[in-house]
Amino acid sequence: MLFFNDMWALGRVAAAFFAGILACTAVAAPYRPKDDAAVLERLPVRPADPIAVELRRLRASLAAAPGDPAAAAALAQRYFELASAEGDPRYIGYAEAALRNWQGKDAPVEVLFSRGLLRQYRHDFEGALADFEQALQGDPSHGSARAWRAAIFMVQADYASAARECAALADRASGLAATGCSAFVEATNGNTASAYHRLAESLRKNPDASDRVRLWTLTRLAEMASRQGQAAAAERHFRDALALRITDNFLLAAYADFLLDQGRAAEVVDLLKEHQRSDSLLLRLAIAERSLKLPAARQHEQALADRFAAAALRGERLHLAEEARFLLDLKQQPTAALAAAVENWKAQREPRDAKILLEAAVAASDPQAAAPVLRWLEETRFESDHLRRLAGQLKK
Repeated sequence: MLFFNDMWALGRVAAAFFAGILACTAVAAPYRPKDDAAVLERLPVRPADPIAVELRRLRASLAAAPGDPAAAAALAQRYFELASAEGDPRYIGYAEAALRNWQGKDAPVEVLFSRGLLRQYRHDFEGALADFEQALQGDPSHGSARAWRAAIFMVQADYASAARECAALADRASGLAATGCSAFVEATNGNTASAYHRLAESLRKNPDASDRVRLWTLTRLAEMASRQGQAAAAERHFRDALALRITDNFLLAAYADFLLDQGRAAEVVDLLKEHQRSDSLLLRLAIAERSLKLPAARQHEQALADRFAAAALRGERLHLAEEARFLLDLKQQPTAALAAAVENWKAQREPRDAKILLEAAVAASDPQAAAPVLRWLEETRFESDHLRRLAGQLKK
């Protein structure tokens, strides 16, 4: 919800935001191929690459049995994993095509679950929650559907609902996954230290947990340690997560932010120079390059401007928090950045969303626009020295 005196004020800020985006670059008319078979771009996967081999196998399975929901779900979920790892939304389109034969609520459980994954990726959170709930009605033991519902409730700052999902997950997931779920809720609600120690102990006691569960856990531990001012511990957790050698967009973005906060921009360039297909990672790379006065910064800033403008033409607003940071840190347009951050807060209310909104409000000298986040800070008792300092500046 937005807290403005009137709709005129809201319209004024929104207009400034769109003006800021369009001023970044001149946008040509989108290219529309005349032939459906035209190749626009090839994804960075070599024929002999294990991922390419796996995708060919999954596509062949679905082609051989186009009515098999298990084959469709397997392919869709693999595409989703690749989109999450690389930050490339085109994989989501391929996944949606794999599920096109099942559209209604009466779809098989794994199709419903897969569709929920794709909907939440596109920020259709209500649609995703409905799909996951329908999947749970068909299979009450579906722990992944339960975990994803908890994750969406966390994004929406509905912590009571998230806690209920975590409690229901306790009997159906590994000890580490269940502990991680509840610790995540606890840490966001003013109990970071106890959540951190509980999760770290669970990680120690579950050495056989899957690498993906360990990666998620280590990333969350790193974030908690960083918020408590324990930089050395955060560094250790981040490096342990990277050592798992799983490409993960969220991990790379979180570690890059940590390095930027530490004034270690050169390490960010080394970390992200091979990950420019992701908007969120390219943004952090450009910020690091700008701080180092590297020539590549200008090129990457223009690439980001082009991507955000193209997304706006398509009617997609999937990365509003990144757009806000782009406008604030790279284009020095605080009013436009604030408009993007306020719009983003309508759908996403995680700590990083609070951070960019507060930073933009301070830069734009507009404490009223930050009222929802200031209230969130008070209600959750979220522990972050940086956010508290920003809030203090606005309250003055």
